[in-house]
Amino acid sequence: MTLSSLPWWRHRAMRWAVASGALHALSLSPWCADWFSLAPAAVQTAALCVLLFSLWRDALSPHRAAGATWAYGTVWLIGATGWMYVSLHRFGELPAWLSGLAVVGLCAALSLYMAAVGWAWARWRRQIWWADALLFAGLWVLAEWARAVIFTGFPWGASGYGMLSAPLVKLAPWLGVYGVGGVWALMAAGLVWSIMGGVTTWVRVGVPLLLSVVVLVLSLAPVHMFTASHGRVLSVSLLQGNVPQDEKFVSERQVPMLIWHGRQIVSAKGQLVVAPETAIPLLPSQLPDGYWDQIKSSFGAGSHRSALIGVPLGDFDVGYTNSVAGLSADSMALPEGMYRYNKHHLVPFGEFIPMGFRWFVQMMNMPLGDFTRGPLNAPPFAVQDQRVAPNICYEDLYGEEIAARFRDAQQAPTILANVSNLAWFGARVAIHQHLQIARMRSLEFQLPTLRATNTGATVVINHLGQVTHALETNTRGVLEASVQGRSGVTPFAYWASRWGLWPLLVLASLLILAGCAGRRSRALAPLGGDGAAIH
Repeated sequence: MTLSSLPWWRHRAMRWAVASGALHALSLSPWCADWFSLAPAAVQTAALCVLLFSLWRDALSPHRAAGATWAYGTVWLIGATGWMYVSLHRFGELPAWLSGLAVVGLCAALSLYMAAVGWAWARWRRQIWWADALLFAGLWVLAEWARAVIFTGFPWGASGYGMLSAPLVKLAPWLGVYGVGGVWALMAAGLVWSIMGGVTTWVRVGVPLLLSVVVLVLSLAPVHMFTASHGRVLSVSLLQGNVPQDEKFVSERQVPMLIWHGRQIVSAKGQLVVAPETAIPLLPSQLPDGYWDQIKSSFGAGSHRSALIGVPLGDFDVGYTNSVAGLSADSMALPEGMYRYNKHHLVPFGEFIPMGFRWFVQMMNMPLGDFTRGPLNAPPFAVQDQRVAPNICYEDLYGEEIAARFRDAQQAPTILANVSNLAWFGARVAIHQHLQIARMRSLEFQLPTLRATNTGATVVINHLGQVTHALETNTRGVLEASVQGRSGVTPFAYWASRWGLWPLLVLASLLILAGCAGRRSRALAPLGGDGAAIH
């Protein structure tokens, strides 16, 4: 059996959907970003335009439209999350076929939201270009909202990240990443469908010109600042141990790693030292005698330095946590003798086992288990006159959860700090994509972000989402830099801190209602032809 003999592949719309999904996946790669700064936005926009062209040209029944958008989403998400194969096969020791099947299965399941977009659009569209564009954009926002919140959410590779170097990203402090993605989808649909479905020359020419003017104005307009410089410039030392993942949790190979991290934490020059997630992979009680005490004493009374160190904490009775320990002279007075941030948004299969899936975890040779979840609105760590808000690994994927810390503007963070270990996932793709995520968080909150990681990207990002200092990835070293904290609350931080992503659900619903309210055009052929062209 060949691919061309499959009934679903013989349909033209399905072939276009797979091709456009592959183009969208390409936009997420570091190689695309290497071409030129606008390449990811241009390639991603071209991908969606190809899909939109196919949807409009072919009068698809709802189930065929669902199949096309599902195929687009599946290929797109394989490009966004294919790095999971490395952790499952290389480190989890699952067979290659099962690792690949697990990744494809997850992407196919997550793309059911996109399938719903295609079905609902084909079922409810009014055959009027502007109404159909509003309907599509509303459904698009709803699908990305659902992927972000349902079953703990997994919105990796959301469309808004592709706009990081495009003018639309200036909307991030207002709308957040999903709002940016919704505006992008609306503009792309309006562009394609006004050209194809406009009934007058003015529409076919005027709408693309108008959208071009909007993009030009956005590109020339200055960023509206909601935050301002706060306190004194802080010197920081960010550690990147570059510890191979297959050595990190093997006891006989941990001594060199502990020695290196211990020496750097104690001797680093910065006022704030930040070590990656599980830089110390053992509980303090399991460490060699005097190791933890020596580190703590270097930040004790009389010291003007502070540290944030990734380390597991807890015990059998109260549970274990993936944590960041904050050490400073002031923190010694706290009940535990240190500041403690416990990871709130845990990774399914990595840090907790979903009900009914323990059999899958038992097949993998990985140190997995059930961690205890930390609070959502954790207090910041005081460093000099700055308030540093830590988060761990992919927690910075959830901007709405970070926003919970901004409800009280007087105690809101002035600096974000992410500690990660991406050695599980390969040398480049996941590192590139996670850096995009961190840059978007800085834009949404207009705050600088510190990233201390095991293999990269260890960087300092300013409040405009620009990388100002960086270590080369997959190398061992210490990044010495300075950072200026900022205070203030962006519109996104304000509404997301109070209502999470629910305002997006309201916005999506309004767009869908507006799209459905248009009067169905009688000049166009009815739907249901499965391939009949609309003229």
